[in-house]
Amino acid sequence: MPQAAQLAGRIVVVHREPGFLRLELPGELCGSDVTADLDAGVRTLAGVTTVAVDPGWKRISIRYDAAALTTAQVARQLFDVIDALPDEAVATPEAPAAAPATSGILDRGIQPLLDKVKAAVIPPGEVPAGSLRARFQPMVESALTEKAVTNFFNDIVAFYLIKVHWDLITKRWLQNPLANSNAWLTTFYLVFLLVRYRKRP
Repeated sequence: MPQAAQLAGRIVVVHREPGFLRLELPGELCGSDVTADLDAGVRTLAGVTTVAVDPGWKRISIRYDAAALTTAQVARQLFDVIDALPDEAVATPEAPAAAPATSGILDRGIQPLLDKVKAAVIPPGEVPAGSLRARFQPMVESALTEKAVTNFFNDIVAFYLIKVHWDLITKRWLQNPLANSNAWLTTFYLVFLLVRYRKRP
């Protein structure tokens, strides 16, 4: 088979020990006909005791007599079986499934969704000067931005972590800051990241 060397080069050793070898196979070698040929072909080598091919996990497990065979001999037998496979037997790897349409929302961020919420919350038309709506509409618009929502959830996580570690902070870290210097460094670094994110344009 012309592409035998290329396929063999893509085989990965998952686990190896005396008397046992487990390999990860390329997807082209995981069709039902091919796996049957691999199983039967490897078994013909004297000293091989069991062969198990799992197409779902794309793996082949081979047990053999370590006193009679080496790992290299077992691998050579497998490569010879692959080389003898007819071209038409090798499966064409399936193309990756198309990403669902909803993944575009993640690519664009949540701002399109926030814009829809903003359109539903803020009625169209001019805002009367001096009205209650004129005072609160800018606050609503600034709150319904991706950065504002991200900052809100970052703050929630920060306050939650403070609450969970409050006893550690007050009873151990503050009383003996040098012994807990790593904890303080981690805390300062997380605060630095939060502040730097807020300053991003």
